[in-house]
Amino acid sequence: MRIKDTLERIPGGMMVVPLLLGAVINTFAPGLLRIGNFTEALFVNSAGALIALFLLCAGAQINLRSVGPAAAKGVTLLAVKWVAGAAVGLAAYAFAGVDGLFLGMVPLAIVAAMTNSNGGLYVAIVGQYGRADDRAAYSILALNDGPFLTMIALAVFGAMGFVDGLFSIVSFISVLLPVVVGAILGNLDEKMRDFLSSGASMLIPFFAFALGMGIDFGAIIEGGLAGVLIGFLCTLVTGTLGYVAFRALGWNPIVGVAEGSTAGNAVATPMAIAGANAAFAPVAQLATVQVAAATVTTAILLPLYVSFLVRRTDLSGFAPDARPDADPAAARG
Repeated sequence: MRIKDTLERIPGGMMVVPLLLGAVINTFAPGLLRIGNFTEALFVNSAGALIALFLLCAGAQINLRSVGPAAAKGVTLLAVKWVAGAAVGLAAYAFAGVDGLFLGMVPLAIVAAMTNSNGGLYVAIVGQYGRADDRAAYSILALNDGPFLTMIALAVFGAMGFVDGLFSIVSFISVLLPVVVGAILGNLDEKMRDFLSSGASMLIPFFAFALGMGIDFGAIIEGGLAGVLIGFLCTLVTGTLGYVAFRALGWNPIVGVAEGSTAGNAVATPMAIAGANAAFAPVAQLATVQVAAATVTTAILLPLYVSFLVRRTDLSGFAPDARPDADPAAARG
């Protein structure tokens, strides 16, 4: 059976399919895997530990030796994603109804999805249209894996009075420390970077399944369409702003739009945020489902949006390995 190939043909399949499978089991047979010992530890209670390990592996990809154009481009992309996601999230909190939703969307899901990006999709698009320093910028972008940037945005909102409660410095450290440890190991030893980086993708289906074991299927039905809308916002707002920023700076604008996506690991962010601040717990389950839907949406929409922009952008002045006539739709998996 070609299980891996089948999952990879589904946009975000390595995250979405295990998440849905876990939710189905939790809804219709919640006691099936809650039998104690290793089975329950892995399939039900492992999300926190596996996400922490994922963040450590992601941190190992951060190359502190990246200087010059690569670092500048990475920081620019990171800033555009964070500012855009935080701004839309702040607007959602400002206009949210009494149920805490904005047009059916959970503001926490908006911030979590829009401040995160799919590194695999970025690498695929930049590999097609970018140059070496565009690809090297990916090492900086690993900082938006996990809940850290979302926590910063929510802390700002808390200081402004838009959300209940703030995060303690210990909460920030507890989220950031695995990333820092990974970055230290990866920068001390290239072989450790390669070793840890190779483990990151393997962890996603396992923590996605464990997250699914905490979700009732009714939440998927309730939040699915709103999650699609979040995906559209992510691609059109953050992708377009990245395009405009890179064009204004004289860089390849297609590289800027390549960040207009949400990664599968972002589905873990709402639960992580709720763990750090209980005020977010009531919406964490619905936010998780909406982020999952946004992940699938951006995986399909972003390559199509890139193709649309490529046909309307003069790329002749950029690197010789740019191929503006190619179609990035193949990158959507």
